[in-house]
Amino acid sequence: MTLSRSEPHPEAGPSRRQRSPAALALCLLLAALALGVLALGVGSTGFEPIWRMWQDPLSAQIVHDIRAPRTLGAFAAGALLGLAGAVAQGLFRNPLADPFLLGSASGASVGVAAALAGWGLSPLAAGWALRLGLTGAAFVGAVLAVLLTLVLARGVQQTLRLLLAGVVVGVVLGAVTSLITLSAPDTLQAMQAFMLGSTAFVGWPAVWLMVLVWCGCTAVAWALARLLDGLVLGEDSAASLGLPVAPLRAALVAVMALATGAAVAQTGLIAFVGLAAPHLVRSLVAAGHGWLVLLSGLMGGLLLLVADALARAVVSPEEWPVGVLTALLGGGYLLWLMHRRAA
Repeated sequence: MTLSRSEPHPEAGPSRRQRSPAALALCLLLAALALGVLALGVGSTGFEPIWRMWQDPLSAQIVHDIRAPRTLGAFAAGALLGLAGAVAQGLFRNPLADPFLLGSASGASVGVAAALAGWGLSPLAAGWALRLGLTGAAFVGAVLAVLLTLVLARGVQQTLRLLLAGVVVGVVLGAVTSLITLSAPDTLQAMQAFMLGSTAFVGWPAVWLMVLVWCGCTAVAWALARLLDGLVLGEDSAASLGLPVAPLRAALVAVMALATGAAVAQTGLIAFVGLAAPHLVRSLVAAGHGWLVLLSGLMGGLLLLVADALARAVVSPEEWPVGVLTALLGGGYLLWLMHRRAA
């Protein structure tokens, strides 16, 4: 018997449509748990199994106070970006949409730059008070940028207008950030660290905040997944289903802005996680947007866990900015995906 190109090989594994979203979610959770345990043993001195570190009180304190919140924070920040990316791609019906599309990244950068320049503090003086102030400034800047985008777009009624307004706001605020930084050269080092992204300063309060925001945003996005499913066929089709498109779209924009702002405020600008995570999920399983937003969050958390562990381990005792590794990993995957589809 001969097999045509459209017929699956008898020994081939289950197709994308045959895979269970619940099974994928369980696999992602187990992979994140295993990688998180390994990441707890990665530090400036290299790798040491976590069970050995618990035998030394000082090492155990380092794990509890520094490595554990950093590891969990990396997963939570990646989960927020993955969730926001799935919502953005469904909302704008564009597979290249990312969480920073409404100007939140540029707004956060302006907030951090303005805070550093206004306080006149050296970027080397990274105490808890400064860190808390920068976190708040980044979050406020991100939210204000999204609100400015909504004002310019005159609401959320027209997706194309909203998309263009976000691009314009991002460009203008990026220029404002450059002007602020140039006027206060002492802030260059701190701004560079923020732009490249880092999980080094994530503590337990930030972890619990990001986890709560992720759970809340996931619940809301799951409840509104029917609109995202309807938008795949167009706004008219979504409206024909009896869905109040404008209010639900506004709620999804709020979810995307809150998730992105919470992640950026704690870890800085981390690229490609929100863009690549939904693509990875779609390549593994076929599911509606309800499952997609949940799985994209788990995939984003796993991606950032991998990048954070590599950032600490590759050039130990030095450390690479985690945003550089996410750009390399995520960009490399997207280039491979484009090549595969073009072949």
